[in-house]
Amino acid sequence: MRFVLALDQGTTSSRALLFDHAGNVAAVEQHEFGQHYRQPGWVEHDPAEIWETQLRAARGALGEAGATARDVAAIGITNQRETTVVWDRRSGEPIHPAIVWQSRQTTPICDDLRSRGLEAHVRERTGLVIDAYFSATKVRFILDAVPGAQARAERGELAFGTVDAWLLHRLTKGRVHATEFSNASRTMLYDVHAHAWDETLLRELRIPRAMLPEVRDSSGSFGAADAEWLGAEIPIAGVAGDQQAALFGQGCFAPGSAKNTYGTGCFLLMNTGETARSSKHGLVTTIAWGIGGRIDYALEGSVFVAGAAVQWLRDGLGLVATAAETEGLAAGVPDSAGVYFVPAFVGLGAPYWDERARGTIVGLTRGTTRAHLVRAALESIAYQSRDLVECLAADAGVAPPVLRVDGGASANDFLMQFQADVLGIPVRRPAGLEVTALGAAALAGLATGFWGDRADLESAVRVGRIFEPKMPADRRDALYAGWRRAVERAREWEVA
Repeated sequence: MRFVLALDQGTTSSRALLFDHAGNVAAVEQHEFGQHYRQPGWVEHDPAEIWETQLRAARGALGEAGATARDVAAIGITNQRETTVVWDRRSGEPIHPAIVWQSRQTTPICDDLRSRGLEAHVRERTGLVIDAYFSATKVRFILDAVPGAQARAERGELAFGTVDAWLLHRLTKGRVHATEFSNASRTMLYDVHAHAWDETLLRELRIPRAMLPEVRDSSGSFGAADAEWLGAEIPIAGVAGDQQAALFGQGCFAPGSAKNTYGTGCFLLMNTGETARSSKHGLVTTIAWGIGGRIDYALEGSVFVAGAAVQWLRDGLGLVATAAETEGLAAGVPDSAGVYFVPAFVGLGAPYWDERARGTIVGLTRGTTRAHLVRAALESIAYQSRDLVECLAADAGVAPPVLRVDGGASANDFLMQFQADVLGIPVRRPAGLEVTALGAAALAGLATGFWGDRADLESAVRVGRIFEPKMPADRRDALYAGWRRAVERAREWEVA
């Protein structure tokens, strides 16, 4: 067997990558799909389009490598987390558009849960906070929105899943309805301590237990992709939510190791080992992975809009033709000329957890140029990441000595240097940025013997560049203070 196939199903595109025994990418194919905004703050996907683009990407990657399914030892899946799909078990058809993790459409349901005094229970059992980000209220929304859905769910006719479960359902032609520990821990329905679906939350949200997937180890058997799809059956042997997959792919196996992924959003995770540590500063407790009966945990901070801000500059405003163009524009001006951009398009995540915040640009003058706006957008990603690192340092008692980074936006040298400057610590970027997909491949490869143990994977993550901080501390702190002022202007903007 020459390869492991990683299916990397993201928020804006579906990708497939083939990894060889050395951890090198032998082939990659990517296809974007539609984003649907039926109302302000709502974000939805077509589940059928997610599946179609993912299958097309997998076939394309095999073709690019001149490979067949018989060259593939296993499939690993990593996915946009929290995004919610409900489908008919018999027909396999979704009953509603997928509600995306970014969407704010379930804010009223969250308000209702808070009014019923469930905040402490959610925090204690799930490690999360009540927020429209997570899957639970999305399920409730769909059951309310589709006539007859509640009764069908109670009769066992409907299935719920995050995107990993949806892909498993399609790949196995309905034979498998399962998820794994990291994705389950993002639903706001899963007790991360008891490792079971929480009966209280199911009852309070009126979600029938029959809808829920089986929770399995992150590295192990998930059935096989049907021969129709890729030409022969292939074992599916690893699954993890995208951020946990990146943590694994970065080799953050030891407690205290941390990474930040720059994608559509921005996600900082620190491995806390077998201890589920609570945060007092706006982070959440999540399961990193479950392997061989052992559960590892992480503290996580989530930024909802990072690379998506650059996408908005490109697609919404037409300020740039490509994301790569932002690096030169931002570096072409000495600073943002006092402009701050708070990209709270769908509210603010950690540490603010403000569902009613909205995007704000402050500090505009007649001298503001396109380059200043572009630079402010990139700087906003770094400032939001500092928000998370500040929380992590407060919870852990010490800041990470170095920040490991990955994700598409980490290729931007200006952003990475500014990130190091605004944090005051080195930023370490790997030579290959595909660590999320590598993490999924690793989980599958370890389960099938393609790789012997985790030590075999360490050489696959080679350091590409280390960005050392150069900015004076007083300048760094002054810029960050301006950011915090700008955030206050964006908060609680939408009227309840």
